[in-house]
Amino acid sequence: MRFRFPQFAALSAVVAVGFSPGAQAVEYSQVNTAASQISFTFDQFGSRVYGTFGQFEGTLDFDTQNPVAAHAALRIELSSIDAGSSDANTELQKPAWFDTSTYPLGTFESTSVKALGDNRYLFAGNLTLKTITRKVQVQVELKPESGIGVFVGEFALNRDDFKIGAGEWADGVVSKDINIRFRMVAPER
Repeated sequence: MRFRFPQFAALSAVVAVGFSPGAQAVEYSQVNTAASQISFTFDQFGSRVYGTFGQFEGTLDFDTQNPVAAHAALRIELSSIDAGSSDANTELQKPAWFDTSTYPLGTFESTSVKALGDNRYLFAGNLTLKTITRKVQVQVELKPESGIGVFVGEFALNRDDFKIGAGEWADGVVSKDINIRFRMVAPER
């Protein structure tokens, strides 16, 4: 199954975490949303479109010495979408797209984490949009920087998997595949 579309990311986003075991254990448990970002790209009429979600909350429980016990969760306020224009932002909140009045949140919750080496991890979990839940896997890289962990990842989702962009939008004006990227920042504890 391929995963894509402006959703979270994270869920992306979407969201995930990762590190590699080093000489000393390092733990991360809070996501600094002010320093973090969830973004997406897709094609519309042959042009690349970039957007972000401005409001989200993330939780993280990650120990570099025990990554299999890690847990990450993300809640994204879908109405905080910014697709580059007020017209696009308004359209994406309508029932054919996210239907934010009925489904205000997108969520990701990890179910497992596998160490891949070199500060890279594979987070598996459930991404839910419009009450539709799909399993996703996201490779995440941990970039330690002066007492903080920067977790970066990217995955793709197919908007049809979540019934996003129905009706007149189903014909290919907007690409089916949506690339979700995230950068989550968490201080060491």
